[in-house]
Amino acid sequence: MSIIAERLSQIKPSATLAMNSKAIELRRKGINVISLSVGEPDFFTPDFVKEAAIEAINQNKTFYTEVDGISELKKAIAEKFRRDNHIEYQTSQITVGTGAKQVIFNSLMATVNPGDEVIIPSPYWVSYPDMVALFEGIPVFVDSTAENEFKIKANDLQKAITPKTKWLILNSPSNPTGSVYTENELREIADVLIEFPHIYILSDDIYEHLIYDEKKFYTIAEVEPKLFDRILTVNGVSKSHSMTGWRIGYAGGNEQIIKAIAKVQSQSTSNPCSISQYAALLAVSSSMEFLEDKKIEFKKRRNYVIDRLNNSSLLKCNTPSGAFYLFPDCSKTFGKKTNSGNIINNSLDFCEYLLETALVATVPGIAFGMEGFFRISYATSMDILEEACNRIEKACLELK
Repeated sequence: MSIIAERLSQIKPSATLAMNSKAIELRRKGINVISLSVGEPDFFTPDFVKEAAIEAINQNKTFYTEVDGISELKKAIAEKFRRDNHIEYQTSQITVGTGAKQVIFNSLMATVNPGDEVIIPSPYWVSYPDMVALFEGIPVFVDSTAENEFKIKANDLQKAITPKTKWLILNSPSNPTGSVYTENELREIADVLIEFPHIYILSDDIYEHLIYDEKKFYTIAEVEPKLFDRILTVNGVSKSHSMTGWRIGYAGGNEQIIKAIAKVQSQSTSNPCSISQYAALLAVSSSMEFLEDKKIEFKKRRNYVIDRLNNSSLLKCNTPSGAFYLFPDCSKTFGKKTNSGNIINNSLDFCEYLLETALVATVPGIAFGMEGFFRISYATSMDILEEACNRIEKACLELK
């Protein structure tokens, strides 16, 4: 009898973290690897947020808090939803967790029964299907295309719905593609969902504030109030405020689901870090003006990398309007031979080739449910991106 639970055979480690671990291991050996694999802003947490944390420490706010967040933070989150998204949640409809990832995990643990189907647009964040599988649910994938900016169409969604469908997971701006759903596109999806009252919607809005090209962010609860009671709106401070390590995420939704999430959390981590909560309190209460310069820099980096990739005859990259990811097409490298005689057969082979030959860590598209592509995070300095592009270009030219 194995000590390891059988349920773990249904999931695999995060591909993004696995690729980053390989890069770290090579660096430990003194090899100069550039990692473009992790979705983390390279900017520091704003000083005003850090000062709030220091003040909380000095005021000895270091004890256990309410399991799913302090009341002050819940009030600030409810106000954020009103201010930014025009949706109304009471504090009883707010939960705070140790990162948006835990909030999503808890919500699926609290609601998914064996055999329940969860619709996940492809390409998807690597953790969605594994979370569903861990709770014996069935991930149902709806494919998109590069021509449609990696966004699903309403009629394809409708075809995937069955009596067993429990959730639809929407992520906009998207990881891994950076795609942003427009108000009209969300409206079309909402029109389908209105006809199926047994389906709930998990809206992962973690990249909300990272939008470019004068595009506007919309969340589905804002677009279609008729779905309000069936939507769990998930967000956090990790990406917008460069607070990945602070581990604070939150959600607003149906009070029954919120209570169930708190019940799960009470038997796992209990409350999120008290100091992080007080830092997040100031983060969600303050103006986002501090982010404008960073968005300009992100856009500059995005445009630079796209131009460099599209100069290669073997790569093709569209221009996404959100997050800090690119999802280039590498399918033209398939069938090519490396200097060592290996054949590039798929996106995994290509990313391993880049890591081994160019010493650049990226993530294969197959990890996100779409073969023929790979993900690049441009959340690093222009100097590093320039060197990474030089290496990728050279590696592509060496393929025969």
